[in-house]
This record gives sequence, C-alpha cells and structure tokens, in this order.
Amino acid sequence: MSATQPESPPPSDDTTTPDALLHTGSDGEVSAEDLVLAAGRDITPETLAWAERKLEQEGPAALDKLLP
Repeated sequence: MSATQPESPPPSDDTTTPDALLHTGSDGEVSAEDLVLAAGRDITPETLAWAERKLEQEGPAALDKLLP
C-alpha cells in the first residue's frame, strides 16, 4: 500500500491578503516611523517629531486612528 500525497490546489490569481495576516501593529511596539508611514507622509525630522508627539499623547492607539 503506498501513501499518497494530497493534491495541492492550483495556483490562484487572487492577490488578496488573507485576514489572518492583516493587522495594525498596535498589539506590538509602534514606532514613530510606523506612524509617519501610516499617515502617508515621508520620513523627515519634522514628521518624526510629529509622530513622537502623537505617540506620547495617544500611545499605540494613534496608529489605529490612522488605519481603517
């Protein structure tokens, strides 16, 4: 009796990210760079200072407020 391997599904053209892989990151460490990028801004000394102030005031929730 030979063991058979289950067939793998054919490749999919679907490029949607599975929900299990999507996260905002607020359950872990949130950096000023994360906040700047989530806001759609370039990383500059000014935007990093803005993000650091936001993180001091709001904590990791600042990232949740920017992301859907």
